[in-house]
Amino acid sequence: MTTSHTSRSTISGTDGTPSASLVLFLAAGAGAAVAALYYCQPLLGVLGADIGATGDVVGWVPTLTQLGYALGILFLAPLGDRFDRRNIIMLKAALLAAALFLSAISPSIVPLLAASLGIGISATLAQDIVPTAAHLSPDAQRGRIVGTIMTGLLLGIVLSRVASGYLAAHFGWRSVFYAASVSIVLVGLGAWRMLPRVEPTIRHSYGALLRSLAELWRAHPKLRRAAVAQGLLSLGFSAFWSTLALMLYDAPFHLGSEAAGAFGLAGAAGALAAPVAGRMADRKGPESVTRLGAALVAASFATMFLMPALPPMGRLVLLGVAAVGFDLGVQATLIAHQTIIYALDAEARSRLNAVLFVGMFTGMSAGSALGSALQTHWGWGAVTALATLSALAALAVRLVPEGRTN
Repeated sequence: MTTSHTSRSTISGTDGTPSASLVLFLAAGAGAAVAALYYCQPLLGVLGADIGATGDVVGWVPTLTQLGYALGILFLAPLGDRFDRRNIIMLKAALLAAALFLSAISPSIVPLLAASLGIGISATLAQDIVPTAAHLSPDAQRGRIVGTIMTGLLLGIVLSRVASGYLAAHFGWRSVFYAASVSIVLVGLGAWRMLPRVEPTIRHSYGALLRSLAELWRAHPKLRRAAVAQGLLSLGFSAFWSTLALMLYDAPFHLGSEAAGAFGLAGAAGALAAPVAGRMADRKGPESVTRLGAALVAASFATMFLMPALPPMGRLVLLGVAAVGFDLGVQATLIAHQTIIYALDAEARSRLNAVLFVGMFTGMSAGSALGSALQTHWGWGAVTALATLSALAALAVRLVPEGRTN
């Protein structure tokens, strides 16, 4: 581990373990950054009605946010191996705060869509924070510390929906983006005060850096398998969350943003499972965790086929139970996949992480677009079918013997 200008307040212990305060900041920063991707989801029903956008059009808000995230990871996240991640995190925090502010003041759907793309691109600072934590952690503690950071990241996802729904219901949907912008300003200031400088691990040109992503993809079958499987799980995950608010807004529920956001609490199980998954990956190996996680996701989505047979209240209960199950499975699988790829090449962790998350958020973007189209034209049953089939495909990828994926 190569760092400079590192103080006792950030690194402690003879083995170079990050201090508790630094781990807490990294977890909170990752959560605040990734939350920016999900604030819009509970708002889609009220947001569309306020600015006069149809369900099909407003569905592009989460789609462009997630597409921007995939593009940002592909073209910007690899820079973490080439430049000091501290500076990258501070710069992206400034850009993300500005994009969130532009969303808050957008007068119509077109500037909102442009700001959404900017949010996605700059929110990739979360994917600079996670490799930073991995880089600062000794080998024996890496799974636990990355799991802790991911707990913060996943709580950001969970609480973003809850906070977004509450703020929109009481103060209007624009207040969500104003508050989010302030939170990211605080992350940037915290990075300036707390993060140690980290020396680059490579000296490639930008073009060579991007070409190396393809080289890593070709060189590591485990990376390919992780990216494909996580992308398939994310497709169904995103299809659910991107359409839930619109489904609840219609008959027979007629529920607003606060109710849609409250379903995010069901995902707390996934966030709380992150450090457990990290410890399991450290002790027993991550392969079994990926298979168990994918199977749980598929089973949870499949239970939603029972919804037509239940009364409205029963459907809401079933949705909550399913959300607990698939959130837990998706996040446990993600932790295990990160444990797998971080062990492949210590000098390429930002780029390995970039490839994994490009696969993940390509699936997210596709899930938002497909889910919105299916919900509009064929209803919630079609969204359920899409989510279940994508999870089964991910499980199939994980069950294929290792040698068959080379």
